[in-house]
Amino acid sequence: MAKVDWKPGNMLYPLPAVMVSLGASPEEYNIITIAWTGTICSDPPMCYISVRPGRHSYEILKKNREFVINLTTADLAFATDWCGVRSGQQHNKFEAMKLTPGKASVVDAPTIEEAPVNIECKVTEIIPLGTHHMFLAEVVNVRAEDEYLDSKTGAFSLEKANLIAYSHGKYYELGKKIGKFGYSVEKKKRKPKKGN
Repeated sequence: MAKVDWKPGNMLYPLPAVMVSLGASPEEYNIITIAWTGTICSDPPMCYISVRPGRHSYEILKKNREFVINLTTADLAFATDWCGVRSGQQHNKFEAMKLTPGKASVVDAPTIEEAPVNIECKVTEIIPLGTHHMFLAEVVNVRAEDEYLDSKTGAFSLEKANLIAYSHGKYYELGKKIGKFGYSVEKKKRKPKKGN
């Protein structure tokens, strides 16, 4: 197969499609849909979101320096898209999408109770990069539906949540599991020999 050169651009797909909730009081609560997000450090746990300065949420984020990343599911796909194309200046997104603002454990920003996982974040640095500014943040708490926690190991079983991803302008449900971290180097279990 032949490859062609294409203009430089953001082709690192798929990405999580998340709803970021923010605001220090119900009057300024808002939701912004973000795909430019990811993990940047595990100790301390840190992540980032990138937001255009022209977005309604930008000044709220800059002022309060707190937000919640809410993972999204197939059931939340419509709300995820709607919250990304409508402005909080004209709409109360929680009310319009019938989403429930919940009380976070550490930050003042609300959670989205319908989301299976809420990642509470405090901004440590804002980096202007061009069209977007990156909000680096420390993860200060994670709230998760107990049905996605393995009672024996305490590990997340997020495949049960039916999470969605964003790829080049489209949303997708995640597919079937094809492996796990480290499976390529695991030693195979030997089958016991049959007795004589």
